[in-house]
Amino acid sequence: MEFLHTDIQGLFVLLPTVHGDNRGWFFESYSSQEMEKLGQNYNFVQDNHSMSSAKGTLRGLHFQMSPKAQTKLVRCTRGKVLDVAVDLRRSSNTYKKWFSIELTEDNKKQLLIPKGFAHGFVTLTESCELQYKVDEFYSHEHDRSIRFDDPEIAVDWGITDPVLSKKDLGAPLLSQSDVNF
Repeated sequence: MEFLHTDIQGLFVLLPTVHGDNRGWFFESYSSQEMEKLGQNYNFVQDNHSMSSAKGTLRGLHFQMSPKAQTKLVRCTRGKVLDVAVDLRRSSNTYKKWFSIELTEDNKKQLLIPKGFAHGFVTLTESCELQYKVDEFYSHEHDRSIRFDDPEIAVDWGITDPVLSKKDLGAPLLSQSDVNF
């Protein structure tokens, strides 16, 4: 597995080593041993799986506040998404910066998102599935969102009329959020 650094400290793209032949392919999607070799030590406690049926579905920007903040290891197992992570760590020199990457069932790339980030994605095909590991259990009390089109962050989602949930439509701007990173 190869780890690629991004321009944001602590945010990594993971490229698995895929072994293929006439039968198909195989790869390790996670190895704590490989993560530890690179100084990344996580105790993932929950796997999440979401399916979005319509192209243009946008989910995000979501996070959990401290002390229940989550590290996420995200991959697309069906379809294609534009995956986005936003640095919400006030003390970071990349505060409010965002990073995006296409995750697809074909490229098998993964995004390792540390605590202190908001996460979201928009589906680029119909019937997309995203799977991700987290190192903290879900906590309704700590669950938060920031508006996907917050001008202070200015994520370029590449679409103009996304399919959104009521939760995401009603999310506050970052300036109105109680984010505590």
